[in-house]
Amino acid sequence: MAMNPWVIFIGVMILSWIVSATMKSRFKKYSKIPVDNGMSGKEIAERMLRDNGIYDVTVQSVPGQLTDHYNPEKKTINLSQDVYSSRSIAAAAVAAHETGHAVQHATAYAWLGFRSKMVPVVSFSSRWIQWVLLGGIILVNTFPLLLLTGIVLFALTTLFSFITLPVEFNASQRALAWLSDRGVTSYENQSRAKDALKWAASTYVVAALGSLATLLYYVMIFTGARDD
Repeated sequence: MAMNPWVIFIGVMILSWIVSATMKSRFKKYSKIPVDNGMSGKEIAERMLRDNGIYDVTVQSVPGQLTDHYNPEKKTINLSQDVYSSRSIAAAAVAAHETGHAVQHATAYAWLGFRSKMVPVVSFSSRWIQWVLLGGIILVNTFPLLLLTGIVLFALTTLFSFITLPVEFNASQRALAWLSDRGVTSYENQSRAKDALKWAASTYVVAALGSLATLLYYVMIFTGARDD
């Protein structure tokens, strides 16, 4: 007996809420604990760049919360205002993680390169996918090829979600190794930084699982229509 897809969706939604709430709680807690060497997020990112021989990447502040990211095209590490100026464990973990992506870029990390090559394709897919899937579901019995096209497009976004996982995990590993090796965090604070990044990475895992569940749902609609 096949599992109702709505059971899967609800399960993923609940898991997503739990992970998101836990992550925010952890970061709120660790944002109140000062980093051992007193460096700000900006200073940590700049020092980690220098330690890895990277001098063509700039660190800048961007508005918003949880807006931290590395832009490989512009070669900028963009830190949210709180992370940029904060001298907390949370800020140190995030700044080092985003710098980890810059190090991946500089060292031609294979998974990052693969992910970057998929960006144009995924951007195109995301622009049209909802309309193709909607039309495909409506016309599934008369024009099943349209839904199949939508499934292929959605499969590309799902693949992108899973390729993102090793990129994020590796950036966190690089960040934690550097924080420890350079004495930025003590043993106790190292475990806190690791915990913060673990929960941040979990959001990507849940997103990938949610995308996979949705993909399977569309596949079930397509195969069910063909069996009728």
